[in-house]
Amino acid sequence: MADMPTPRLEASEFYRRLLAWFDQHGRHDLPWQSPRSSYRVWVSEIMLQQTQVATVIPYFERFMARFPTLESLALAPQDEVLHLWTGLGYYARARNLHKAAQLALEAHNGELPTESVDALVALPGIGRSTAGAIIAQSTGNRAAILDGNVKRSLTRLHAIPGWPGKPAVERKLWALADYYTPSTRLADFTQAVMDFGATLCKRSKPDCTCCPFNDVCLGYAQGEPQRYPESKPKKALPTRCTIMLLLRDSQGRVWLEQRPPSGLWGGLWSLPQFDTHSELNDWLEQHVVSPKRETAMPGFQHTFSHFRLEITPQPVSCDRLSEVREHGVWFDVNHPRALGLAAPVKALLGQLTPFALNLTPGRV
Repeated sequence: MADMPTPRLEASEFYRRLLAWFDQHGRHDLPWQSPRSSYRVWVSEIMLQQTQVATVIPYFERFMARFPTLESLALAPQDEVLHLWTGLGYYARARNLHKAAQLALEAHNGELPTESVDALVALPGIGRSTAGAIIAQSTGNRAAILDGNVKRSLTRLHAIPGWPGKPAVERKLWALADYYTPSTRLADFTQAVMDFGATLCKRSKPDCTCCPFNDVCLGYAQGEPQRYPESKPKKALPTRCTIMLLLRDSQGRVWLEQRPPSGLWGGLWSLPQFDTHSELNDWLEQHVVSPKRETAMPGFQHTFSHFRLEITPQPVSCDRLSEVREHGVWFDVNHPRALGLAAPVKALLGQLTPFALNLTPGRV
């Protein structure tokens, strides 16, 4: 392939070395490995995006206990799906998982279309690497992957400069990934290449002395394997400010409203938010009977991948709402409903003492 750097090993030798390492040191008892199905592999791959294995395992087990089949996931309310996802972050992953299950139920008789990468990529939230992992691990058919662990290992092995997110660099890495992908033991090979990057060729402190490729690794030969892969060029994160209304009624319940289906915290339940105290006052005057504004709680910061959000929680007590509002619920902190909650909201609600409005928040 024109884009492919010169391989450091014949594909068969790469395969032999990697599988010998995996058979001795790899992870063979992950919950999605037994029983292994396209559905279970898919859910695990989506959860593992931007999240470590140790964090994912308890979420995966709870998710499978509630949604053991693709059909059960497709037919579930989105609120319940988001509730079980709360804490994993990147909630678009959960919304896409739910939508893809519904599409698979409608168009593919309740099964994932594992006949090709293109068929899987047509579903929401499934990219080329995730599709390859699903096919390789659940069917044993040949499909390459290129997750973050594989990118890191290949850039070090070949000393490939540049940020892997750049199209030119990514094309080189895909060419290498495809070259090294074998036609046998695909499930083991796919798990092995992920495990290798996660447990040995780690982001920091790679264990190069134990690496089965240290005699051919250009990054190691240069004495600076951690130089690769190069980081994404940094941009200063902008900061936004919001006021979160902690409105409690005479029973001590907290008013929550569901966010729009897309955008920040899409589909999750959150406290009402305002840009200014003037907007907050207008809202209280319009919608609340006998509001009593309390002293604002100390603010805190919540960081997203593309901006920081400065949050000021504002407690207010009231008798009731002056009107019925759609997309809202009174939330009882003593008997909480199974709702998908935005992370800062979950943290704030977890600190509430029943019927007490003068609260001291922690950091989120």
